[in-house]
Amino acid sequence: MSINEPVILSVETATRPGSVCVTRGATLLASRTGDVGVSQSNLLLDQIGEGLDEAGIALRDVEFFAVACGPGSFTGIRIGIATVKSFAATLGRNTIGIQTLHAIAYGAGESPCTIASIPAGRGELYAQRLSVSNSGAVTPLSSAVHVAPAALLHEASATRKLAWAGEGARIHLEEIKARAQAEGIPFGMTENQTPRTNDSEQWTIVTGPSTLAVSIARMAVSRVNADAVCLPEELRAIYVRPSDAEMTRPC
Repeated sequence: MSINEPVILSVETATRPGSVCVTRGATLLASRTGDVGVSQSNLLLDQIGEGLDEAGIALRDVEFFAVACGPGSFTGIRIGIATVKSFAATLGRNTIGIQTLHAIAYGAGESPCTIASIPAGRGELYAQRLSVSNSGAVTPLSSAVHVAPAALLHEASATRKLAWAGEGARIHLEEIKARAQAEGIPFGMTENQTPRTNDSEQWTIVTGPSTLAVSIARMAVSRVNADAVCLPEELRAIYVRPSDAEMTRPC
């Protein structure tokens, strides 16, 4: 195996619409983004096959399998992890689980403090504070939480220099902008991967296209080179909250 430039198949089914990619080290060979109107269970295998064909890579040539392990869609996470486990176990490969919110912060670029968020259903969000170094190292500044947008904004008001990333931020852009203005904090928008380490106070919404599977793949390379991989049976989902079925189950 070429550890410095491993061939990695990355799968992200935790968010809408999901994505897959094939990389060799830092080089992107192929990527696919799903359709929010079509179940990921119907698209995923076709997307993987198309991506491998475009990359000129056979499934047996994949050296590591990476996957978004949550939080996110309960069904989506299970589909992604089950698919990766099946491939890896069959081929005798190792796996890398990347937390969804960490990948979102990574894709948004260098920042001393980023709130990454995605919809959690019923108007609520999964969110987490993270920092991203200029080398791409992602460091948690808080635990991932399941939270109402209003509560997240209230808690964020104490931080005057902050990047907001992910679908949750884009959905609640107007509320974030209004809260920044109410707190007297400058507000702006920027593209992914733009450094935000200057000393000026500002809340920034990070916009622009970002294929989450690509961020997962690039984070996975660092894990491979640090030997921070796991066997397929060791891969675990991160749900943050119980599923609706669990919360409504009779005692």
